[in-house]
Amino acid sequence: MTLRVLSLASEAVPFVKTGGLADVAGALPAAVAPHGVAMTTMLPGYPGVLARLGAQYPAPKSKRAKAAGPKVLHEWEAIFGHSARLLAGTLDGAGDGAPLLVLDCPALFDRPGGPYGNEAGQDWPDNGLRFAVFARSAADVAGGIVEGMEFDLLHAHDWQAGLAPAYLKFAPYGGHSIPSVMTIHNMAFQGHFPAALFHQIGLPASAWAMNGVEYHGGVGMLKAGLEAAHAITTVSPTYALEIREPHFGMGLEGLIRSRGAQVHGIVNGIDPAEWNPATDAAIKSQFTVRSLAKRQANKRALEAEFGLDRNDGPLFIVVSRLTWQKGMDVLAQCIDHLAGLGGRLALLGSGDAGLVGELSAAAARHPGRVALRIGYDEALSHRMQAGGDAILVPSRFEPCGLTQLYGLAYGCVPVVARTGGLADTVVDANLAAVKAGAATGVQFAAVDYASLSGAISRAILLYSQQDVWRAMQKAGMSADFTWRQSGAAYAHLYRSIALENSRA
Repeated sequence: MTLRVLSLASEAVPFVKTGGLADVAGALPAAVAPHGVAMTTMLPGYPGVLARLGAQYPAPKSKRAKAAGPKVLHEWEAIFGHSARLLAGTLDGAGDGAPLLVLDCPALFDRPGGPYGNEAGQDWPDNGLRFAVFARSAADVAGGIVEGMEFDLLHAHDWQAGLAPAYLKFAPYGGHSIPSVMTIHNMAFQGHFPAALFHQIGLPASAWAMNGVEYHGGVGMLKAGLEAAHAITTVSPTYALEIREPHFGMGLEGLIRSRGAQVHGIVNGIDPAEWNPATDAAIKSQFTVRSLAKRQANKRALEAEFGLDRNDGPLFIVVSRLTWQKGMDVLAQCIDHLAGLGGRLALLGSGDAGLVGELSAAAARHPGRVALRIGYDEALSHRMQAGGDAILVPSRFEPCGLTQLYGLAYGCVPVVARTGGLADTVVDANLAAVKAGAATGVQFAAVDYASLSGAISRAILLYSQQDVWRAMQKAGMSADFTWRQSGAAYAHLYRSIALENSRA
């Protein structure tokens, strides 16, 4: 029996992306399809999303012919004061992929800038209302507002979708409710808004409670989803344990502990169609685990692209947001150490202006050994994974992380902090793991100068033992971090929740 799931996310590739959430939301439909799950994804109608959706309908060949457009499945005269339409498309953007629904609400989503803020990077002041409308519309769809469209379960991602499980619990459309799953991609982002919002978003008074949406005197969108959902997932088993403690739970650790066995950790996967060194058109020289020698051409090309000295010493890369969470302040402190040991560094990222200044100053101290590209370039990130020897991921917390998975797939050995998904996906090169041929990277504990500089030193020592390094590369490239296992885990969870709900 096919299980019908509505996946609600504020971003999904290939339509819109600011982080790992988009990769997960975009990959899930194909990942769960082999396991009898038919997933429909729902997105807000940002300008880029609407443009890409419209591109699925080619212009008519005849000038007299009427141009086709997305099918309108439903129209709301007013959701909390705003008119909206529900448009239909496909997730792959080509017209033949998994189903896609788009909430076209111009007053709230047709704006310049990013999904959550303006072109200057400032959050939109009405984000609470924007995503309340998004969640309310999804709850309506889940409840059957579109004739002939039925779902067995709703899967909400992060705070932007967090109110949807609450609407299903406290105010289901037509009185019809289905079970829900709430996924935490990063507990640091919780969607907390002033109490005045509650009176605008159509929830009954009973929802203003500890087991509802109230949180520290305001509306907590992630908190609401965590309370209302039938199950909670996060994106790695270790992070699912970490968020039970204050350091990682960020005020919601008590709620997480109270949910007990209903909290699950499922590691993200990567898409082998996008991240595969054997077929990657973005890199200079394609290679496999059996032809690692071809990888050297990518290293030479990367050195030239970043203006780095050409030599056979280790080339470290960083592809990251430049933030405190990502440990970039500690990395800046360790660059002199890295360069002093003969290493080189190519960095791609953007973020905190102070950190950009510190990293730029380090690059100025080490011309030819350290180089930065500020911004983000998807194709360049592929070339860096293919040409770098090791990728540094010194995150203070990392729910899952994807860059280390790309590194493993491309033979770019991860050097990672022992936290969250980094701990779950990288096997440390201790003596036993090296001897067994199981090591895939280097782990370190505390995110401070001593630990990171020590890990860099250990990576450079391992690199000098080319037989050991090559074995680490091969072990990483041979590991399966595609969505195959993760898709099966999500499908199993969906079915267990749907079965439990049917018995209730």
